[in-house]
Amino acid sequence: MTTPTNAPETAKPKLGAVLLVDDEKPLLDLYCEALSSYFEVAVATNVKEAGFILHKKAFKVVVSDHLMPGGNGLSFLVDAREEYPDMQRVLVTGYMKPEMLLRSVNEAALYRYLLKPVSLPELVKTVVEAAKLYDQLAGAKK
Repeated sequence: MTTPTNAPETAKPKLGAVLLVDDEKPLLDLYCEALSSYFEVAVATNVKEAGFILHKKAFKVVVSDHLMPGGNGLSFLVDAREEYPDMQRVLVTGYMKPEMLLRSVNEAALYRYLLKPVSLPELVKTVVEAAKLYDQLAGAKK
């Protein structure tokens, strides 16, 4: 049996849900566009909004900007680790001081940090790899 030529293509199954947190809407839109063909993407423009979204749905990966009005991304990721230890955490920052790097490793247990300007291929690769790690960890607990 053949399918009609005007039939819609079957979409690839998504690799899971990802939360993007950034106060810069143009960057958020770029990141969302880059990741939306691979993941179900939710967005938040501040850490408070992101916290509400985390309580409504399970995410494999959260990608957060560091410096935002009303709270910083590293502190948000530290808190997220406590409540959602399997969710992988990626920090996007314009700079990484040694003490911040130490805290990101010890307290937030980041999967990775990305320095701005972030290349979209690097972002996609990082988030796909983080989601695979989430799947491995979740599978090991079963």
